[in-house]
Parts: sequence; structure tokens; C-alpha cells
Amino acid sequence: MQERVKRKLCTLDPALEPTLPAMLTLLDVPVDDRAWQALDPPQRRQRTLDALKRLVLRESQVQPVLLVCENLHWIDTETQVLLNSLVESLPTARFLLLVNYRPEYQHGWDSKTYYAQLRLDPLPPASTDELLQALLGDDPSLAPLTPLLMARTEGNPFFLEESVRTLVETGLLGGEPGAYRLEQPLNTLPVPATVQAVLAARIDRLPPGEKRLLQTAAVIGTEVPLPLVQTIAELPEADLHRGLAHLQAAEFLYETRLFPEQEYTFKHALTHEVAYGSLLQERRRVLHARIVGAMETLYTDRVAEQVERLAYHALRGAVWDKAVAYARQMGTKALARSAYREAVAGFDQALLALGHLPESRDTLAQAIDLRFDLRIALNPLREDRRLLDCLREAEPLAEALGDQRRLGQVSAYLAQYLYGIGDYEPALASAQRALAIATGHGDIGLTSQAHLFLGIIFYAQGRYRQAIACLRKNVVALEGPLRYETLGQTGLPAVVSRAVLAWCAAELGAFAEGMAIGEEGVRIAEEAGQSFSLAWAYLGMGFLFLRKGDLSQAIPVLDRGLGLCQTYNISAVLPRIAAALGAAYTLAERFGDAIPLLEQVVERGASMRFMADYALQLAWLSEGYVLTGRLEDAYALAGRARDLSGVHREQGHEAWVLWLLGEIAAHWEPPQAAQAEAHYQQALALAEELGMRPLLAHCHLGLGTLYAATGQRQQARTELSTAIALYHDMEMTFWLPQTEAVLAQVEGR
Repeated sequence: MQERVKRKLCTLDPALEPTLPAMLTLLDVPVDDRAWQALDPPQRRQRTLDALKRLVLRESQVQPVLLVCENLHWIDTETQVLLNSLVESLPTARFLLLVNYRPEYQHGWDSKTYYAQLRLDPLPPASTDELLQALLGDDPSLAPLTPLLMARTEGNPFFLEESVRTLVETGLLGGEPGAYRLEQPLNTLPVPATVQAVLAARIDRLPPGEKRLLQTAAVIGTEVPLPLVQTIAELPEADLHRGLAHLQAAEFLYETRLFPEQEYTFKHALTHEVAYGSLLQERRRVLHARIVGAMETLYTDRVAEQVERLAYHALRGAVWDKAVAYARQMGTKALARSAYREAVAGFDQALLALGHLPESRDTLAQAIDLRFDLRIALNPLREDRRLLDCLREAEPLAEALGDQRRLGQVSAYLAQYLYGIGDYEPALASAQRALAIATGHGDIGLTSQAHLFLGIIFYAQGRYRQAIACLRKNVVALEGPLRYETLGQTGLPAVVSRAVLAWCAAELGAFAEGMAIGEEGVRIAEEAGQSFSLAWAYLGMGFLFLRKGDLSQAIPVLDRGLGLCQTYNISAVLPRIAAALGAAYTLAERFGDAIPLLEQVVERGASMRFMADYALQLAWLSEGYVLTGRLEDAYALAGRARDLSGVHREQGHEAWVLWLLGEIAAHWEPPQAAQAEAHYQQALALAEELGMRPLLAHCHLGLGTLYAATGQRQQARTELSTAIALYHDMEMTFWLPQTEAVLAQVEGR
């Protein structure tokens, strides 16, 4: 398979050879490629989508390509993403995409000038009459039959075809297709009122052996491989082929391919549904169970390729142990390509099957691990309530099992979840519990996870020095090869820890120290080639440059990070990095870029209900409104930010919001001097308590500017001189010209 795929790609275009690992993975062929294996799931997903798109578009340069996708109402999310990507390339390629779907399916293609929709309505009377004439012929005896069929079927062509077949099989019509004649007087039309009833009646009239064969094929599915039906039908080969030929002649089945194995499909989805529904439930269960065994025998070397079908049949065949195994493999396989909805479905099916097995230590452990798997899939989907339920269910299971490692993992995951919703004190307690368990068992992965979560939570609370103490433990412990290990996490803890350390250093004004550790994080992430970690590293460095006012470095770094998040759909980092980039644009007075980006971040944050840092994001948008003269909007947003930071006890963010409220009050016409001074002083006190030196400098600048405007020259001189000293000490040169200009004005220079 590897050789054939490689030959096809290289024959079409040698430049396609780098897509080989993605193509082989899609075909469930093992890939011995270290660079491919090192990619994280979002990267592999994007590479796979790009590979498919390149293949189709390159083929369209050789010859026109028609791609047909039927029944989009049953589409999976990954195929939908591919189609959306292909649609964008249609105008420049010799490529036609033809799809069909039921009315309930929704897409976003309507606005495309190259999109055309053809409604498939029931046939109008003239067309119905034309179709009936083609099916029946024009024998005079058929005259009374045509209007009855038209009325009964209401112009549905499939219903018409099946009705005519029923009349032939029951002897009402004689002759050949297209040249029928009425054989009996037409008193009442012996055609059931629905197409489902027509199909059921036709299936019931089949000889018993053929009926069983059709039902067996229906249990296999809409695609029916000959080797599989041979294995479970229990018919002599001659009888099997004769039966299949008769079912084809009766147009229940069609032959769809001969290579690599002969395969059949049902003429219509309804034909399959009715044939499947005609079986007793117990008989279905027995057949599904036999199909599992047959597939395991037939596809020994291709089980990974068949895992979705194996899970389907094992569940319906009540082969519960195999259903657990295959459904979990199905979920893991989907997770590896970032197909999160499909992953959730697989893990849910595994949990359902697990509930049918007797309780044991093994099943309890599996029940916990499946919920951990579900958590990974649910997190990017932002299904927070379901995610919390999974963790709450896993906790007593781990306690009942007496498994400290899994209990520690539950605590760590709870800490991460509670942090995300801004419930920091319970999050802190969970992280500390995880750390105690990890330390007691020498679990380095869980220890690093607990230290990272503790650091992030302390940062959110404005406890920067405590955050640094926790995160430095990860930097020290994760040296050598451990730098490049995820240790069960999405990103590299060695990198994410350094990114958050850079945040803390930025808030404390320790820019040189923060830059050194931030650059180290970028280097590790680049060496590992892990996009998720690299996005975090860019966020750490970009935030530090932003706080320092070094926009010539902040904007490019944050822009690279945003591009990475968008390319690989890194939703956990995207809002933060976009907000920081928007704040950098604001300082650079690129308001046309800043405001829309920040508004998008704030809107997204409200819908995702991710509260960590949300107050800061509101404040950054409010600051943009201040500088563009939208003071009413700025004040409303700052009020929301203050309420949120107060409720969640985010002291660092609250200090920035208090400074912002001072800025807003100072910008009113006339300035609200008393309110501005009060807010600056409150921010100053909190900044001093937390050691936030950059904010201290801004507060002194704000107070100095305010005092200068209100004629308080001595106080202005003191505050501005303090601000200048702080800016010089931290090399925050961006604000020096403004501060020195105000001081010069105060001193009459």
C-alpha cells in the first residue's frame, strides 16, 4: 500500500511526496517517519487536510475533476472542514464539486458566486407521466393505471419505480420493462401507501433464502464486502452467488467494485433501512456478533482501518468487552487527528459498553481512563458542564479503587477546569492535593502538571512571586530530555512554565530575566517542533515585550503566534494571544487593527465562558476605546472588568483596571480630577503590595499628568520624576518622551 500510494503521488507530481505520511495515516497504514510522529494532533490534522487539497487540485491540472459527495446531512466534521477548504479553491481550478443533502443540512456556501443550488422536488405531473411511460410503455390497457400511480406516489420517482416493480411481481402487469400490459382488471391499486411499505412487501415476497441473504447484507451495513457476506451467510458458494445475482436483478443491491474485493451496496438508504428493520432484534444481535468475529479473521492486518465498523457491530452485537476496546480505539484515532466530535462519540460508546460488564478493578480503571479521554476531547469543544461531570464521576471511582495516581490526576484536571471558570480557591486546593499525591509517589509528570497549574493560578490571583517559585521548580526538574516531553499534557510543561514565568516577570518589571527565560522557551518549542507549545512560547515573549512597551518586537512575535493558532486551531491560546496583539496595536495607535481584534476576542470570551484573564481582555478593549474617544463605552467595559476581577479576586488585573478607570476619569471633558486621583491611588497601593513596578510607573505618570493639568506643580514634579526613574530603571523607553514632556511643561522649560 505504501508503494502504490507513493508511486501515484510521485507520478502525479514529485512535489507531492512530502504529503505521503498524511495520506498513509489517513489510510491507516503505519508510518515510520519521526518528523510526522513528532507533530501534535492539530498539526497532523492540518497537514492531512492540506495534503488532500493539494492532491485534488494537482489532479485538476492534469484533467478536469468531478468530486461527488452524497448525503451531506450525515457528514462528519472532518470531511466538512475539507469540503469548506476545497470550496475556497474552486474558482481557480478545473474542479466541480457536486453534493446532495436533505433540507435540514446547513452550509455557508450560499454567498459564493460559483455556487448553484438545484432543488430536487417531486416530479411535476408532466414529468411523472413521462417517467411512467418510460417504465411501463404505451399499451392502451395501461390508461386507467397511470393516473392512479401518479396520485399515489405524488411524483416521487423512487416510489414510482418500486410501485411498478410491485405490480410486476404481483402479476398485475405482464410483458417486458418499457412494454408492460395490464393482465387483470384494475379494481383497487394493490400498492401500499408509503414507499417503506412497498419495500417491505417486496422483501416479504422474496424466496426465504434470498430474503435472509438481503437481511444479512443489511446487518453488515450499506457497504457489503463479498468476503464478509460469504463468511456469515452460511450458504454454499453457488447459492450465494445465485442469490446475489437475483437481488441485483431485482434492484435491491448494486455491485459497486471488484477490487481489492468485490463489494455491493443497497440501491437506496430506505431499502437498507427496511431490510434491516424486517429482522427480529435477537437475530440482528446474533448477526452483529458474528460479523465482529468474521472481520477480526478477515482483516487481521487491517484492524485499525476497520475499527469504526468493529465498534459499531460489537455494540449492536452486545459483545461488550470488544465494544469497549474498539470504541475506545475509535475515539483515540479521532483524537489523534483533532476530530473532537467523533472522539467524544467513540468514548461515549465505550463507556456505554463498559456499563454492561461486571464491576472489577479493571473496569473501574477503564471507567476512569475513559473519562480522562473524554475530557481531552470535550475541552476544545468548550462543553464545560459535561467535562466537569466527567471529572466528578471519576473522583469517587478512583477513591473506590484506592488508586492514588489516578486520584492525583483527577485533582490536577479539576484544578485546570476550575481555573478556567475563574474559581481560583477551589482550583488551588485541587492543585495542592495533586502535588501532595504526586510528591508522595514520585510521579514527575503529575508533579510538573501540579506545579504548572499552581503557577498559573497564582499568576491569575496576582501572587506573582509565589507563581515564580512554583514554575521555577519545573524549570529545574525538567532538564535534558524531559524538556521535550509532554508528560501527559497537551503542551510541553517545560515551555508553558517558561511562558508563564515571562508573564510574571513582565508584571514585576524584571524584563531582562523574563526575556532570557522566555527565549529559552521559544528555543525548546522550536526544537521540539510542537505548535501548541510554540504558541505558548510566543505568547510569553509577546506579553513581556508588550508590558515593556517594545512594540517593534511585541507585534511580530504575537502576530506569528496568532498565525500559528489560526493555522492549527489552537483554541486554548488564541484568545490570549489575539488580545495581547490587540493591546500592542492600541499602543502603536493602529486602532483600525486593534479595536476589531479586541472586540472579537471579548465576544468570543463571552460565548466560551472562559473567565481566566477575561477581565484583562475587557480592560485592553476599554483602553482602545479611551484612546479613540469612546469614553462611555470605555467606562462601561472598565466597570465590567472591575466587577469580574473583584469577584474572581484577580488582584493584578484589578490593579490594572483601577489605573484604567483613572485614565478614563482624566480623559473626560472636563476631567473628573477627584475620581481620577482616587483610582490612581487605589491602583498605586495595590501595585505596591503586589510588586507591579511597570504599573507603578504608569500610576505615577497618570497622577503627575493629572496634577500638572490641575496646577499642582510640586506634586506633579514629584510624581513625574518618580515615573521617569522607574521607566529608566526598567528600560521602558516607550513612555519616557511623554513623561519628560509633561515634566518639562511643569518646570516651564
